[in-house]
Amino acid sequence: MFNDKKVVFSGVQPSGNLTIGNYLGAIRNFSAFSDEYHCYYCVADMHAITVRQVPADLRKRTYETLALYIACGLDPQKNTLFVQSHVPAHAELGWILDCYTMFGELSRMTQFKDKSAKNADNINAGLFTYPSLMAADILLYQTELVPVGVDQKQHLELCRDIAGRFNQIYGETFVIPEGYITKEGAKIMSLQDPTKKMSKSDSNENAVVRILDSKDDIIRKFKRAVTDSGNEIVHGEDKEGITNLLNIYTRFTGKTLEEAEKEFDGKGYGEFKLAVGETCADALSPVKAEFDKLMADKAYLEAIMADGATEAYKNARRTLSKVKRKLGFTDIKR
Repeated sequence: MFNDKKVVFSGVQPSGNLTIGNYLGAIRNFSAFSDEYHCYYCVADMHAITVRQVPADLRKRTYETLALYIACGLDPQKNTLFVQSHVPAHAELGWILDCYTMFGELSRMTQFKDKSAKNADNINAGLFTYPSLMAADILLYQTELVPVGVDQKQHLELCRDIAGRFNQIYGETFVIPEGYITKEGAKIMSLQDPTKKMSKSDSNENAVVRILDSKDDIIRKFKRAVTDSGNEIVHGEDKEGITNLLNIYTRFTGKTLEEAEKEFDGKGYGEFKLAVGETCADALSPVKAEFDKLMADKAYLEAIMADGATEAYKNARRTLSKVKRKLGFTDIKR
């Protein structure tokens, strides 16, 4: 299926209904790599359990995330789509890399500090060592390129450090991956607090637009979006709310900020917010229709899971076997 192409890897946690930030900053862009790269996209269910999950909900969202991958344009014939826990090599290499990751490095991770503050009653070891497992996810497939959000850039840098450290000790083992961050609109901000990133775990539903929201809900949320006390539709550091809405509008339409500003010159905030909401809803409508169709065919999704796990395991096993030999682990024939 894939010939000798360079490798792209990314994963999305099934820990909540995905937002337009996940869509615009990551998933929608994944399909652009499909023709030139051997692409692995996983549903990162092992990462999700660093925070307590309701088992039935996690199971349901795992199917939903896979369906969203496909609905957003990822062809299973061109990409390896799989569930992380279906490939045990991720956990095996994760433990090995734990032993080559320094305590101080992990303690400096911004996301650990943020998640610890939000989950003070469950600061578990998995939450602390999460970046080592993320490194294993990437390095298992000899990944050259990682589409990554700006909030994960620190983890990718640590992954590069871990790979370099292992290579220095045992000789060339891992490819050192490079990050790919969308230059414009990489971070979509909250509709209610545009100084903060839009988060699928936000308790304020008006702050978050989800990929699977209804058209009415999407438009309602944009109508309630925070703007500012002015009346000009222009971007700027002192107009965080309007800038966020302009960024969302340009990402969905492909227009530049200057083109969008010219289009809404002289228009009121109400008219502008309605236009952004309708544009967003119209763009997501075919995604939701395809998603609903896929979710009605559980057998098809399970077949994709099985095929993806087989393909991923085949390639992950090569790297894991190499690592084990270099470490001095013994092997037996079964």
